[in-house]
Amino acid sequence: MTGPTVLIVDDEPALAKALSINLRARHWDVITASNGAAALEAAAKRPIDLAIIDLGLPDMDGIEVIEGIRGWSRVPIIVLSARHDSDEKVAALDAGADDYVTKPFGMDELLARLRANLRRSQPADEASEPVVTAGSLEIDLAARRVTRDGRPVRLTPTEWHFLEVLVRHRGRLVSHQQLLTEVWGPGYRTETNYLRVYSAQLRRKLEDDPARPKFIVTEPGMGYRFDG
Repeated sequence: MTGPTVLIVDDEPALAKALSINLRARHWDVITASNGAAALEAAAKRPIDLAIIDLGLPDMDGIEVIEGIRGWSRVPIIVLSARHDSDEKVAALDAGADDYVTKPFGMDELLARLRANLRRSQPADEASEPVVTAGSLEIDLAARRVTRDGRPVRLTPTEWHFLEVLVRHRGRLVSHQQLLTEVWGPGYRTETNYLRVYSAQLRRKLEDDPARPKFIVTEPGMGYRFDG
């Protein structure tokens, strides 16, 4: 009998093998990736229940992988890293990690943390597919890419983050305060002028008629909603 599916992202073959053996012995279904690009591709192609991610990957920082998976999935993410600095831990947790284990580690402790995080995880009421299609738009939350009528749309990092938050809550109101906090940080909760500027920029790039938006809809006095 196969249990939960875990994605192991680590470029140390011996460690990845040891983790795989221990988890398979406990009836976990294991997927491995040795770099960030392969990890994001694997997570986008196949549903997973939990991810274990090393921060020191050869092609990108593990935090980028966390952010990529968080673009469409709420699965528990456990960081497994040799980095002990508290700033690194804070950055990983702020990016969306649920737990942080430093190397070297005890296998029993790691397994207990996996079980605990899996117990706490709940089905997410958010976009659970990495690619969202809305009319002429295709929004790839894993690759952080938008196309319109098949042509790439160039977005700034802030424009992308604004759009990503709305798409993850597709069809539901996202309040001004939530958008400002998620995109700019808690210190910007009252800067609603930022929302007007960036929503207008996105509409110019994504809407057929920016004056009559179909996708990025304003709920006056409350927030914004992504329709489509």
